[in-house]
Amino acid sequence: MVMKLHKADFKLRNVDGTMVSMANYPDAKGFILMFSCNHCPYSVAYEDRKIALDKKFAPLGYPVIIINPNDSTIVPQDSYSKMIVRAREKGFTFPYLLDADQTVFREYGATRTPHVFLLNREDGDLIVRYIGAIDDNHEDAAAATKHYVESAIDNLMNGKMPEPATTRAIGCTIKFKKS
Repeated sequence: MVMKLHKADFKLRNVDGTMVSMANYPDAKGFILMFSCNHCPYSVAYEDRKIALDKKFAPLGYPVIIINPNDSTIVPQDSYSKMIVRAREKGFTFPYLLDADQTVFREYGATRTPHVFLLNREDGDLIVRYIGAIDDNHEDAAAATKHYVESAIDNLMNGKMPEPATTRAIGCTIKFKKS
């Protein structure tokens, strides 16, 4: 699946109080954009791998940006104040942003936490080139045999399209207010 973004950017509050958008990264080749949260055991299981992806790929032009899409009135563990605590506890190396009005996750079509959208900058546009899971084993990083995000970025950096371009995101459903 290849999708051109209708809305290429956003501006959301980071756990350090600053507003962050992809425009803050003018030299980025793309982004590892993930929808994640504090409370979901799948998201928690992947925290160290998120940090490892950022440490490996941010210097190569693909920084990690994490967005919490959950409504904290439904899941209090995902409140902004608890996001700040979690980011400090884990030493997050990437922005951890709050989608307070829950528009960004809808724009991207995210349904789970974690849910990855790998964006590649092409002719000035950000194109989604991979959507899905980080790897094939949420329980144990060492037991993962397919590293989907790493493989997708390696392919893009070598002038190839990611294969597969989509996988099934495994995790908790996004919690949102019904209108």
